[in-house]
Amino acid sequence: MYDLQRGAFTQVTDGLSDVRAPAFDAGGKYLYFVASTDAGPASDFSMMTYDHPITRSLYAIVLRNDLPSPLAPESDEEKAKGDSTAKSNAKAAAGDVKGAAAAKPGKDSLGAVVPEAVRIDFAGIDQRTIALPVSPKNYVALVPGKAGTLVLAEQPLVPVDLQPDSTLPVTLYKFDLGQRKADELLPDVGDFDVSRDGEKLLSKQQDKWVISPLAQPMKPADSATGPSAAPSGGPAGGALGVKDMQVLADPRAEWKEMYHEAFRLQRAFFYDPGYHGLDLAGTERFYERYLEGLGSRADLDYLLEEVFGNLTVGHLFVRPPDDAPTKTPANGLLGADYSIENGRWRFAKVYAGENWNPQSVAPLTQPGVNVQAGEYLLAVDGRPLTASDNIEQALEGTAGKSVALRVGPKADGSGARDVTVVPLASEVMLRHLAWVDHNRLTVDKLSGGKLAYIYVPNTGNEGYTRFNRYFFAQQDKLGAVVDERFNRGGNIADYMVEYLRRDAPFNYVTARYGEDIPIPAGAIYGPKAMLINEYAGSGGDELPWLFRRFKVGPLIGKRTWGGLVGIGGYPALMDGGSVTAPRVALWAPEGDYAVENKGVAPDIEVDLEPAAWRAGHDSQLEKAVAVVMAELEKRPSPVAKRPAFPTWAKGSGGGH
Repeated sequence: MYDLQRGAFTQVTDGLSDVRAPAFDAGGKYLYFVASTDAGPASDFSMMTYDHPITRSLYAIVLRNDLPSPLAPESDEEKAKGDSTAKSNAKAAAGDVKGAAAAKPGKDSLGAVVPEAVRIDFAGIDQRTIALPVSPKNYVALVPGKAGTLVLAEQPLVPVDLQPDSTLPVTLYKFDLGQRKADELLPDVGDFDVSRDGEKLLSKQQDKWVISPLAQPMKPADSATGPSAAPSGGPAGGALGVKDMQVLADPRAEWKEMYHEAFRLQRAFFYDPGYHGLDLAGTERFYERYLEGLGSRADLDYLLEEVFGNLTVGHLFVRPPDDAPTKTPANGLLGADYSIENGRWRFAKVYAGENWNPQSVAPLTQPGVNVQAGEYLLAVDGRPLTASDNIEQALEGTAGKSVALRVGPKADGSGARDVTVVPLASEVMLRHLAWVDHNRLTVDKLSGGKLAYIYVPNTGNEGYTRFNRYFFAQQDKLGAVVDERFNRGGNIADYMVEYLRRDAPFNYVTARYGEDIPIPAGAIYGPKAMLINEYAGSGGDELPWLFRRFKVGPLIGKRTWGGLVGIGGYPALMDGGSVTAPRVALWAPEGDYAVENKGVAPDIEVDLEPAAWRAGHDSQLEKAVAVVMAELEKRPSPVAKRPAFPTWAKGSGGGH
């Protein structure tokens, strides 16, 4: 806590717990917070913290040394009608002064209520921290209501591979200190707040905003007819008619304000207070002359990109506001390449997916559909399709909907059959998986089954999941080609490198049955190489830098992008657009910014030759296999010989 009068900080928790969301009780008697006392690795820039579920409990600090615990034991002796003394004290502690001995607030000369001054006795405050009777959960927010009440927001604990791109909804609970319990208020809440007096709850569910009493919150389905629904044009107390809300905007005034706000963001967040030697104030004045000539929001984006290009740093992005949601349905895609033959559209290639994975389902390879390359697409939803028709127009607006296809082995329609599929809005994942699978099979073929192929698309959630899937499933291989080309970045990939750098077991485990198991078991102990290219950056820069630093193996390909000043956590511009201010720069212990604006150079430079690619060869991949196989011949994987079983019982006489 910081005391404004004394100008000093005082630590009030033990420093051994991960404490979040501190908030004062409205009555000024307690400080609430949620904490994990055994959090272990917490969220940071590292991948080591992934899939480490943390729950938190609710705590309160009694701020004064003359106040009783709000959870003081209650007598089990039978009392006369009315509250027991213990219950009365508990209600007073919780701020409920009805029937409880509590001091009345004073009034000033005008009759206004003067709140009681908050007093904090720091001596012995660690012994006045108490756990409140609430089940541990993943609480992400705490908002106080009236004295003795607060609202807790719980977010579900979701494995990394199932986490959505958007923020997960929360479940709200109301904790009542007087009743000593928490009750669920609302599930699936996208956003919320509590009014200053603690009476009302503002909540967002299913894209609808509702204001309702905190004591009895309403869901959107109830808000139009609920007891506190507002009359037309009336005050708060129900669903808000936000569809009809309008704002009068002056675009030129907004553009000018956002121009200066973008500079404020750099002044507040840019990691280097010297701005890489740029006179930021002078730059702001110089380019301001162009504001009067702006004709659109896109012009402002162009100007800001020109302006901040002078900072010469990666990760400085200028983004416009999101487009208004469209009701136009997306075109459907079937996950296939086509050719035109015999006056018909013919499937030249059908892309297989991971049909067990909802994120990468292939429409044409579903059970019972089984469309094969070489078959013809004859009709869509009963409408014949010929070579003169546009196949994209035939599938217009069908993404995510059931569509009937007529397919068959012959252009004249003989032997055709009808199948029902659900077209995709995007084929990117199917085509990407086909590329990865082709590379894996190529490495397996060229190495005679000795090498693993591990593709790392990014150093975020997807990359973590893919690394775990491909690395640990191939621990029987004698070496590995790690491919991080086109890596889109994310976090620091220390997790991956910790496994990749393991080069020899430190123990083996022998059991009565089965093969000996090396310890640590999560390893591919043989030689490795990493593929890099100019389209890998951010976390895709750090991964090969770490690979080289820990001497895991050679880097093969082309120099990476060169951007290791990271971003995150900025207020949006007034229209919802954004400008980033690179705020966290990585540097090496030797004292240099080793990667920013430089990239990570390969040990063996190899171009991805277009002619070879067209002929079906990946020159970078083939070089990596050759390098690792040559190293494997020089440095075979370690093979340990199990010692003979001990004879410790020999000579003991037996039978004893």
